[in-house]
Amino acid sequence: MDMLGGLSPSEFLRDYWQKKPLVIRQAFPGFQCPVDANELAGLACEEGVESRIIIENDNGKPWQLQNGPFPEDHFSKLPAQDWTLLVQGLDHWVPEIADLLEHFRFVPNWRLDDIMASYAPKGGSVGPHYDQYDVFLLQAQGHRRWTFGGRCDQTSPRVEGTPLRILSSWEGEETVTLEPGDMLYLPPGIGHHGVAEDDCITLSVGFRAPTVDDLLTGFTDFLCNQPGADAHMNDPDLQVQENPGTIEPGVIDRLQALLREKLDDKRQLALWFGQYATTPKNMDVVVPAEEPVADEDIAEAIRAGEQLRWNEGSRFAYHEESDETALFADGEQFLLKGDARPLAPLLCAGARIDMSALKQFAGDPALLGLLTNLYNQGSVYFE
Repeated sequence: MDMLGGLSPSEFLRDYWQKKPLVIRQAFPGFQCPVDANELAGLACEEGVESRIIIENDNGKPWQLQNGPFPEDHFSKLPAQDWTLLVQGLDHWVPEIADLLEHFRFVPNWRLDDIMASYAPKGGSVGPHYDQYDVFLLQAQGHRRWTFGGRCDQTSPRVEGTPLRILSSWEGEETVTLEPGDMLYLPPGIGHHGVAEDDCITLSVGFRAPTVDDLLTGFTDFLCNQPGADAHMNDPDLQVQENPGTIEPGVIDRLQALLREKLDDKRQLALWFGQYATTPKNMDVVVPAEEPVADEDIAEAIRAGEQLRWNEGSRFAYHEESDETALFADGEQFLLKGDARPLAPLLCAGARIDMSALKQFAGDPALLGLLTNLYNQGSVYFE
């Protein structure tokens, strides 16, 4: 399938990724949406599913937001048009939607976020806006007219009186209408506005990148929980100073050296980041197995040729460092050495694990124990 419109993944990353938009006609030819509007509405009524409704004009108020879960009769009270239902993390609940993510693994696992579904009757939209992240917008049902283009940031003027960040006085540079199977890629910061021309469903494949705030607070919190974090700063070479109120430059130098020593620990940074980047977005999806199984049960299922796959909400990644490989699954870390190291890339390559390759590891009691652990913590299951 030619998902990138004739471009190789390398060409796409070089010329478009985080640089400029791309319209791809029939990225998924003959695409049939695995869910319909009624199923999306049903999901939006359930606890644990993140959902929102955006109404363009709610009794004279612009762009109003309603958060789910919704009562079942809520949808019958909505206007005939000009509203949108958003269901976040649809891939966590629908395996066929999760399978779509396999087409986007030319971007690392830790950068992939989730798939959001947007259903709208005619005229429905979420308003002109920009995102902080990359997004692929796949038209799944009906037709949506997109206007996009122009860089936006915090200084771009916004509509007053709405909780949403809607751009005011924004005009895009290009307009296209997408039909099922068409896809639009947008880098972060590009203004866009999609309006439903009929009953339509759009699937947004979202990406994520940590903010500097996330990195600083996350890593320093992690370091604070490591051994030795409660040691006090010392100064055995203290000298009498002219004014007791002075904080000497040497004190700042020592503080900086102390912090740098902690921040320069690359192994700790890698172990923290692997856990941080694989923490599930939705803890309602990655839940421990109802009945924990024993190593022998897993071995038997592998011998029988059953297909092991990731839980739809799970995240997998690994990091190789000199003599060990760290495997990360749903915020947990497993350190692999020697012959065990190739297990990590095998488990992280895609949602369906290569079972013929996995068989050779299932004979090792320690690795079988690891697979059992992943199964029992809810990160993998047999299809």
